[in-house]
Amino acid sequence: MGFTVAPDAVHPFGTENACVFLADGTYLEPLAIAQRETCEAEAKKGNVFVARDQAYRFRNGADGFSALAFSTQDATSDHTGFVATGYSGGKPLSFSRVFNDGKGNKAKRAFKLAFANDLRSPDSFMFSCERVGETPDRSALQKHANGVTGLSAVVMSESNPSDFQYFLQEVANQRETGSDSFGISLKTGTTSLSLYNQDGMQSWFGLAPISLERGLRLAGLVFQVRKLDKLAQILAANDIGSRTLHNRIIVDRARGQGAFFAFEERK
Repeated sequence: MGFTVAPDAVHPFGTENACVFLADGTYLEPLAIAQRETCEAEAKKGNVFVARDQAYRFRNGADGFSALAFSTQDATSDHTGFVATGYSGGKPLSFSRVFNDGKGNKAKRAFKLAFANDLRSPDSFMFSCERVGETPDRSALQKHANGVTGLSAVVMSESNPSDFQYFLQEVANQRETGSDSFGISLKTGTTSLSLYNQDGMQSWFGLAPISLERGLRLAGLVFQVRKLDKLAQILAANDIGSRTLHNRIIVDRARGQGAFFAFEERK
């Protein structure tokens, strides 16, 4: 689809990723199993990140949109807040890994994670992520042939969106919530969190619900792109099917993708 993908990076608890970094500071983290035995052992020790990933794969297979991460300056404080409100997903996690900037330069990166959980949603989890130390230069990895510059919205689905309003407000640290007959929305940083019911998913994206089961489902992403016609050319050249709705180009869920990708033009 024209994204620049960072070199593979291995976590110390058995998973690995190949991130897609965007210029607005958001990123995608495609996640894979590097060492299954290590993952299973870490999950038994109480590593929430691995345990929830393992649970998602068991219920949904290898493809999917399983988690949402929020940038934070203080993961320890976030954990305290999640515990106080009854939304803690388990004990915090601290770790480090090697980062490759795509130019051959490598540096160790450290992170602290605080997990949030709503027991009514077994197929989605959320966490805040504190980067420890300086952020390395990722400029070379933030330039994408498809012209994507940032993430406009994270799209979620649930038959009664208001049931998850308080949970999302706590995790996003945002109390101002918009609502209409289609669902609710919150603004966090430069990205909106949009939770739609079945009618909202059909109206805005032409999609049926991922599942008829209750619970918060992470459904798709809306990207900002400089020119839609350039994106359309890249998709066509790579034989990737797409459709247009509400001045957006939409690439539906596919194997390995796990979520629908929508693109809208922003000057």
